[in-house]
Amino acid sequence: MSDWFIVKSSLGNYKVVIDDDPVASLETLLQDGDCIVADRRVLNAHEKLSERVRGHGRVIEIEATEEAKSYEGVVPLIGKLIKSGFRRNNRLIAIGGGITQDITGFISSIIYRGVDWFFLPTTLLAQGDSCIGSKTSINFQEYKNQLGNFYPPRAIYIATTLLSTLDERDIRSGIGEMAHYFYVGGPEDVKFFDQRYRGCLDGLVGIGELISASLAIKKAYIEKDEFDRKERIVFNYGHTFGHAIESVTKYVIPHGLAVTFGMDMANYISYKKQYIAESDFDSAHEMYAQIWKGFSISNLSLDNMLDAMLRDKKNVAGKLGLILTKGWGKMFKDLTPPDETFLGWMQEYFRRYERTKS
Repeated sequence: MSDWFIVKSSLGNYKVVIDDDPVASLETLLQDGDCIVADRRVLNAHEKLSERVRGHGRVIEIEATEEAKSYEGVVPLIGKLIKSGFRRNNRLIAIGGGITQDITGFISSIIYRGVDWFFLPTTLLAQGDSCIGSKTSINFQEYKNQLGNFYPPRAIYIATTLLSTLDERDIRSGIGEMAHYFYVGGPEDVKFFDQRYRGCLDGLVGIGELISASLAIKKAYIEKDEFDRKERIVFNYGHTFGHAIESVTKYVIPHGLAVTFGMDMANYISYKKQYIAESDFDSAHEMYAQIWKGFSISNLSLDNMLDAMLRDKKNVAGKLGLILTKGWGKMFKDLTPPDETFLGWMQEYFRRYERTKS
């Protein structure tokens, strides 16, 4: 039994199918001439899926790394496609997480001025977040996500059964990323998340319900602001800090957990600016601490973090373009100078973090 919904897009509406038989989904989808771009680790972890994919013939297996998701990394993949006889009427099918999604979506958007592509997300972060929204982003040299565009897949097939082989790090990262949608959604969405996230941390109990709710919140925003110019900017809540944490730790802190730490920092700055009460910061912090359990930012350099934040695309005239909050569901862009006051607040945050960490 499958469920599905449509995401409206000016670039072409696309279907999201939730069905826990990925092999059957692939059988329905595959056509002669299609090329599958697959994360090798995913294929090695799922025998039946691997048999079908590797039996297709035209497959490019990749190592899903930040190096692969770069301008330099996609060039040899494009070369392989052209040499293999791949043509404009053929399609690409991505099987993997967000890195595989970005690589395949980006190549699809530029090769032969655009070919159709499809996505079978295999990580919790991809299933509960990045699979919809149309964005493709790749790295350029040492700069993260500097190249890309908006180019949605023709369809997305979500199978939560593929999450069974994920390690705890990836599960926590996915739940952390989904958390920011529920806080953007508002108090009732936070309550919904609070009643369910512990079960998802403990054996993925109810994970399909959480994924569906997360995508529903995101869908409502991206259909209003497809190209990330206005309403959708609130989804950067936690991300200015989070991207800096990723950069400084060289991705030892995975993306979703970096965002969870980032939300905590954004809430603290919101509290210091008197946008929210201290009790709001504390209540969210207790939840976030459960999600990031086992990970630490104790040795993070504030100077290095600020250097990374100063490169953020949301900055304006030397001010940090932070997404702060006046309460759950009330996120907004706040231009904050990176002055002594801000640095003092961040130092306070880190001292508080050290006192409260478990």
